[in-house]
Amino acid sequence: MLESFVLREGTDYGEQEVSLERKLEQLRHQLKNGELLLCFDEPTESINLLTPQQAREMGL
Repeated sequence: MLESFVLREGTDYGEQEVSLERKLEQLRHQLKNGELLLCFDEPTESINLLTPQQAREMGL
């Protein structure tokens, strides 16, 4: 699921290209620490990663 999220984000335009494994590691860390939340959107039947603030703003 996380790999699909990373791949749909498109091209990496940062100073240094980051490997897929490193991006997945970063996402896992952020999820584990509560920096990101995994949210299911019923209308679109998709899963998104949101910050806690974004989730609150959306009423989740």
